[in-house]
Amino acid sequence: MRNHENQVSLFSGTLPVTLEDRGEGGPTFVLLHGGAGPSSMAELAEGLAKDARVLVPTHPGFAGTVRPERIARVDDLVLTYLALLDMLDVSDVVLVGNSFGGWLAAEMSLRGARRVASVALLNAVGIDTGSPARTIVDPMTVPPKDRLALSFHDPARFAARLASPESAKHMPDNQRALRVYAGEPFMHDPTLHARLGQLSVASLVVWGESDRIVDLDYGRRYAASMPGSVFKPVSGAGHFPQIERAEEVIDLLTSFARAAPITSNPAKPSE
Repeated sequence: MRNHENQVSLFSGTLPVTLEDRGEGGPTFVLLHGGAGPSSMAELAEGLAKDARVLVPTHPGFAGTVRPERIARVDDLVLTYLALLDMLDVSDVVLVGNSFGGWLAAEMSLRGARRVASVALLNAVGIDTGSPARTIVDPMTVPPKDRLALSFHDPARFAARLASPESAKHMPDNQRALRVYAGEPFMHDPTLHARLGQLSVASLVVWGESDRIVDLDYGRRYAASMPGSVFKPVSGAGHFPQIERAEEVIDLLTSFARAAPITSNPAKPSE
């Protein structure tokens, strides 16, 4: 079984991207992490890789990686990862994004129909709330203890998954990179909600019911913006359902990948 991490070079060798590539056979999942970094997708990647190929890129600037100054917007990351799919020559990809990674997955799904078959969002950000009175909560503006309560249904049990010495060492750099990519307006593009009405691939929205960063109503708004989207609330989970309810999320994603119609074009035209 494939299981390795390496660097791939994009854009004529000018942009190195750290990529974990594991598993084989079945569908190809691309997991896009949020501000907590790639470690927040580790258990999900391990579970899915038992029956599929799983690709987990690290966003440039996260987890000790280099972010060139020209890579500074959500669009830059979207184009980077679409180029990665082309370089790897993968088709019928299932994009899975959590939090900020969900925003990336949503944008990629609008532009990458040649490679992308379906998209699954796990407590994603990226759209507006629909009301000036409601905002996306910025967890970095509250004390660490309160931050955990915003993010987890059961922080005493699960917060340690994101608190390894390696993760803690990189968290300040992760947050600086996140601010560069998605600081203003905070964690959303005011145009994305309307543009998602043009989505042509199958979509699934999985939402931890205890999330206090982007709540259940925000998740419903996200699902309603995408034609035919399936909305799956997950009890006993907050902003990271892939951590607090890993087995349930793995089952949801596996079933979704099997049931979603193959809508992408072949990666290469037949001869």
